[in-house]
Amino acid sequence: MACHPYPSEVKGKDVLRSSMSGGGQITTEKRKKRIMFYTYILRSINHPDQRYIGSTADLRKRIAAHNAGRVPHTAKSRPWKIETYIAFETEERARAFEIYLKSGSGHAFAKRHF
Repeated sequence: MACHPYPSEVKGKDVLRSSMSGGGQITTEKRKKRIMFYTYILRSINHPDQRYIGSTADLRKRIAAHNAGRVPHTAKSRPWKIETYIAFETEERARAFEIYLKSGSGHAFAKRHF
């Protein structure tokens, strides 16, 4: 039996190889329950010089809230489009990256890379 670096089955379960968690295998059951947390950068369509940085567990719902005017900080510059988003396994990491992006060096990083 040949050994494959990315097996498609382990004990009859569908798996996904995860580089984020040290190369471990994630079964289909675990994948369905996994919640991701996102740090995102929005750009105003009507005011392209305006950007907004935030984090959330439900990216689609949060963008809809921004575009519906339910977020006071972004209501005046709507509509918004997603410029970049990054997924994290924990809320703490997503929040920490959001805080970094809002710092002076984080703004420079985002401007250079996004």
